[in-house]
Amino acid sequence: MKSFLTAVLISLIALVGSLSLPAMAAADPNKVLHLSFEAADDGFDAMRTNSAYSNWVSDAIFEGLVTYDYLARPARLVPNTIVAMPDISDDGKTMTFRLKQGIYFAPDAAFKGQRRELLASDYAYTFKRLVDPNNRSTQASIVEGKIIGLDELIAAAKKSGKFDYDKPVAGLETPDRYTLIIRLKAPDLGLIYYFAKPMGGAVAREVVEHYGEAVNQHPVGTGAYMLKQYVPRSKIILEANPEYRGFVWDFKGTGSDWDKQIIKDMQGKHMPQVGRVEIAIIEEEQSRWLAFDSGQLDFEMLVPAASVKLLDQGKLKPEYEAKGLRLYRTVDPGITRTFFNFQDPTVGGYSKEKIALRRAIALSFNHQEEIDQVWFGQAIKAKSMVPPDVAGHDSSYRNSNVYDPKLANKLLDKFGYKRGADGFRSMPDGSPLKLRIHSAPRTKDYARMEVWKRSLDKIGIRAEFPVAGFADNLKSAYQCKLMMFGMGYIADIPDGMDFMELYYGNNAYRGNHGCYKSAAFDAAYEKARLMPNGPERQKVFNTMERLLEADTVHSLELWRVRNWLIQPWVKGYKTHPIMRGDWRFLDVEKSK
Repeated sequence: MKSFLTAVLISLIALVGSLSLPAMAAADPNKVLHLSFEAADDGFDAMRTNSAYSNWVSDAIFEGLVTYDYLARPARLVPNTIVAMPDISDDGKTMTFRLKQGIYFAPDAAFKGQRRELLASDYAYTFKRLVDPNNRSTQASIVEGKIIGLDELIAAAKKSGKFDYDKPVAGLETPDRYTLIIRLKAPDLGLIYYFAKPMGGAVAREVVEHYGEAVNQHPVGTGAYMLKQYVPRSKIILEANPEYRGFVWDFKGTGSDWDKQIIKDMQGKHMPQVGRVEIAIIEEEQSRWLAFDSGQLDFEMLVPAASVKLLDQGKLKPEYEAKGLRLYRTVDPGITRTFFNFQDPTVGGYSKEKIALRRAIALSFNHQEEIDQVWFGQAIKAKSMVPPDVAGHDSSYRNSNVYDPKLANKLLDKFGYKRGADGFRSMPDGSPLKLRIHSAPRTKDYARMEVWKRSLDKIGIRAEFPVAGFADNLKSAYQCKLMMFGMGYIADIPDGMDFMELYYGNNAYRGNHGCYKSAAFDAAYEKARLMPNGPERQKVFNTMERLLEADTVHSLELWRVRNWLIQPWVKGYKTHPIMRGDWRFLDVEKSK
């Protein structure tokens, strides 16, 4: 009896301890982070968008099975809502995840006043939502064709018009409340990275059914923050989730001086410390800089134009260091490119003359002028689609479509794009040739369009430059309606497949914004995603790169240098190459 009572007592002590952590870790409502986004979000239903701004917010609200170590470089996965990294068996085709108990969703009307615990079935439901044809998810290809039994469910839904969420799927098994077993048709070593993305964050079925199509504006997750106020294209306010379990700040770092200071400031704190995050949508660069300079924003990506004033050979000038400002400088694991719409009657298609037109346009673009005049030196000419520090990058690879207006003119001459008396060219059939390159109402975009105009003038091609909000352009891009559109893309996972999926045929209308379709590229893509990282896989990546160049799917442009300025009262800041919602790792001094 004594041993039984002792066991009960120990269990109660453990339970009380686990329940007390959120109270100990309760965020301080007086600690507020003030931030800005340079473009509007695209809503917060993570399966329907891959916008960096939407993901930044969603990453703070939703929780995947795994996440990233905050300080480790290169990026390293660690358990998030699971007790340990998954058990891998059956030659890599079976992954078993065991969830932590006592994790709860943020309070919401959808739960009718009841606490709602996170269960393994929530992840199974989330992955099913991704492939429901009615949802037209931009992220569906991540799990399509991979999980046993899921494709059959998709086929049945396409036939009946209704997706059966209650039908068991052999590849998504939940033998108990806290165990999820995923069975794959073939090993996929990169799949687990996607479980750390917002699209892999658990969604409760009750929330989706309660809000319907409006769920995009009512995100409810188990993460550190919850949406308090949302004014589309203007303001986003998050508050600490009272149900969040919290954690103790304990990261090892890389040994750099920056990491040592972070550890000194943060070690042992119960997180999150910040009780409120306020985000303003400020598209104009000068306005964002003025807001930061006056102390209204707590950290901000230094606009390129201001780098001339603040930086000297990549370091803050002494007068700004004297203010207590700190600079975190990094090269984005991403690229910028201007893609072509393959469905467009002017630039689209796969005939030799259409490829020649696209290649001439790409060859005409003056990248150095963009680096100097748009980015003020804070960028590097991209040499490949896969950027440095991402698996699949080959440091010796060189993109063949480099700035060469003479070659561009020869190509156009050869394939019948004749110049008229005014010096501008027509299509081979004699019809007018005019490009439409879309952009957003931002100083940086206006400057880029000037570079495009000067570049195209040298090869005799007219262009117009329609302007619309970034969110509007992105919506049209998903529908493959823009002839040409320049946009950046930052890695969501530390693997090059994340970039190659932008041109995978099955991703047309859901991330493949140019609706590019190539049997040769798709075959290489499907082969690479099943291979372990190594020399043989790198050869396949290089093949994909060359295919993209041969068809000239885009004008490949830059790898961007990012200069983050941090106010002296913000503690713990370090830009993560993959993870977006980093506010739960930060602190703000009350003395601010």
